[in-house]
Amino acid sequence: MSNRLAAATSPYLLQHADNPVDWWPWCDDAFAEARRRDVPILLSIGYAACHWCHVMAHDSFENAGVAEVMNAHFVNIKVDREERPDVDSVYMDATTALTGAGGWPMTCLLAPDGAPFFAGTFFPRGQFLRLLAAAADAWQNRREELVQAGQRIVAALAERADDSTTAAADGAELVDAAASRLLVAFDEDAAGFGGAPKFPPSMVLEFLLRHHERTGDSSALTMTQRTCAAMARGGMYDQLGGGFARYAVDARWVVPHFEKMLYDNALLLRAYLHLWRRADDPLAERVARETADFMLRDLRTAHGGFASALDADTGGVEGLTYVWTPEQLRDVLGKDASFAAEVFTVTQRGTFEHGTSTLQLLRDPDDQELLASVRSRLFEARTRRPQPARDDKVLASWNGLAIAALAEAGMLLDPRYLDAATRCAELVMRVHVVGGRLRRTSRDGEAGASLAVADDYGNLAEGLLVLHQATGDARWLGEAENLLAFAVAHFAAADGGFFDTGDDAERLVRRPREVADNATPSGVSALAAALLAHSALTGSPDSRARCEAALASLGTMPGGQPRFFGWALAVIEGTLAGPVQVAVSGSDGDPARAALETAGWRARPPGAVVVAGTPDAVGVPLLQDRPLVDGRPAAYVCRGMVCDLPVTTVPELSRALTG
Repeated sequence: MSNRLAAATSPYLLQHADNPVDWWPWCDDAFAEARRRDVPILLSIGYAACHWCHVMAHDSFENAGVAEVMNAHFVNIKVDREERPDVDSVYMDATTALTGAGGWPMTCLLAPDGAPFFAGTFFPRGQFLRLLAAAADAWQNRREELVQAGQRIVAALAERADDSTTAAADGAELVDAAASRLLVAFDEDAAGFGGAPKFPPSMVLEFLLRHHERTGDSSALTMTQRTCAAMARGGMYDQLGGGFARYAVDARWVVPHFEKMLYDNALLLRAYLHLWRRADDPLAERVARETADFMLRDLRTAHGGFASALDADTGGVEGLTYVWTPEQLRDVLGKDASFAAEVFTVTQRGTFEHGTSTLQLLRDPDDQELLASVRSRLFEARTRRPQPARDDKVLASWNGLAIAALAEAGMLLDPRYLDAATRCAELVMRVHVVGGRLRRTSRDGEAGASLAVADDYGNLAEGLLVLHQATGDARWLGEAENLLAFAVAHFAAADGGFFDTGDDAERLVRRPREVADNATPSGVSALAAALLAHSALTGSPDSRARCEAALASLGTMPGGQPRFFGWALAVIEGTLAGPVQVAVSGSDGDPARAALETAGWRARPPGAVVVAGTPDAVGVPLLQDRPLVDGRPAAYVCRGMVCDLPVTTVPELSRALTG
C-alpha cells in the first residue's frame, strides 16, 4: 500500500512511496500531526542518485520491523534535498554543528516545532533501531532536556548566521590572495586540490582562467590545464559516453562515485570550453563536445529540459554499467581487446572492485582510428547492459547552468547545442513560472510545488543572458530582467547580500543564507554573476552596484577560502576586467558580420559579453548607437565605460580581445 509520497513529483520521494514507513512529505500537516500525536519528527533527507541513501532505504525503510518502530513513535518526513534546498541547508547546518560533518542520507530528530535535538547521517539497521528506541524513551521521560537542546541549537544557528564577515576587501588584493592560496593547495602529483575524495573544482577553474586572462599569471593557467587533463583522462570521466561522475573516491581520479549530475557537467562544459578557447587545447575541445553530447543524449527530457542526475547504482550495484574486466573486453573486441586493455588501464587485478576496472585514457595512442573503433564498439555493447536510473525532475537552477553552457557550446562548436539551450529555456519559462513566481522543479512538464530559491533565480537569469547573447533575441534579456527584479525585491539582505529564500517563502527555524559555493554557485554568487552580466549588456548602474554590494557582503572570505568561493571569485574577476563588452553590428545574413561574431565568441575573455545583430536592434541595448562603418559590419569593444574604436576585420577584433 502506498504512503503519502505516491502523489509526489520528486523521483526520490517516489522511490519511497511503497515503503512500509508511513512517510509524510514536508508540509504543515505533518507538523500538525506531530503536535496532535505528541511525538517527535524523524526527518530523512537525501536525493535520488545518492548511493548510501539507497543502502539505508533497503536496509531500514523497506524493513517492516523498522517501519513499525518509526510509525509508532515518530511522524516521519522524507525530503528531496534538490527539491527543498532551503530545508536541507537548515538541517545540514544543524548536523555539521552537532557532529562536525555532514552528508546524505541526513537523519534528524525534531520537536514538533521543527527544532532539531539530534542529527546524524547514515545508520546501519541495528544502530538505527537503537537510536529510535533511545529517542522514543527520552521523549517520554526526558522531554524537557530534548526541547531545551533543540532551542539551544536553533539559537546557535541563528547566531552563526548573523556572524557574517563584512570587512571591506580590495578586489584585486583578494583575488591575488586567492590565487596564491590555491597554488599552495594544488596537488602537484595528481592535480586538483586536496586529497580523497577529490571533487571537480569547476568554479575554481573558471576563476583561475579569468585570473590568468586578466593578469597573465601562468601558474593559474597551469593549474587549470593540469587539472582538466587529469580529470579528463581519469576514471571520473566517462571515456566511452562522455560526461563526468560526481567525484573521485581516490586522490588520483581513478575510481568515481558513479552518479552523474547535471550541474557538474554543465559547469565543467563551460570550463573546458573556456580552456579550449584560451589555450587551443584539443583535449579540452574533445571533452567539451563529448560532455555536451552526453547531456543531450542521456539527460535531456522529452519536454526539452534536462534531468537532474543518473544514479550511481544499477540494480543496486554501484558502477555496474561502467566497469570492465579483460574478459569482457575480449567478448566485445576480440583481437583488439589487448589494445583496449592497455589504452584504458583494464587489468586482471582491477582498479575498482571484484576484478573490474574503470576506464582511463592516460595517454593518446598513436592509432587514433583504432581507438575510435574500440570506443564505439564498447559504447554500443554498454548500451545493452542494465542502465542506471535517471532522476528526471527538472531543476530551474541546474537547467540555467545547462542553458548557459550549451548556448556557449552552440556558438563555439555546434549549432544544435544552441537549439537545445533555446528549447530548454522555453520549457522552464513556460512551466516553472506560476503566477509570477518561479517554481524550483518540474517533472513531465508539470511544475512542482516548491518555490524557487536564490540560486534558481541567479543561475537561470545568467543562463538566459547567455542565450540572449547567442541568439540576439531580446526576449531572453527581458525574462532575465524580470527574474533579477523579483530576486532583488524579495531575497535581498540588509548588507547587500541575498537570503536563500524569498520573504514570501515558508518560515523555517531560521531563514537560510548560504554564502559559500558548494557543488553549485551559492545564491549570492549566482545572483552577483547575473547582475554583472546584466549591467554589461544594458549599462545598468543599479545592477552593477547590486553586484558589487553582494560581493562585498562576503568580506574577505573568498580570498581566505578560495576553494569554497570559486564562482564568487570568478565574478570578482569579471568586475576587475570590466567586464569586456563586444557588440557586432551588421545586417542579418551578412557573412562579414557572422565572421566577426564567430571571432568575438572565439577570442572573448571569460566573463565577457558578446551580442551580434542589426544596428539599433529593438530591445538589445548593446547594439544601440552601433552603426556600420563605411557600410561594413563593425565590432565595438568596450571595457567597463571605456570603448575602443570600432573594427571591421577579424584580425583587428582578435587583437583587440587578446592583445
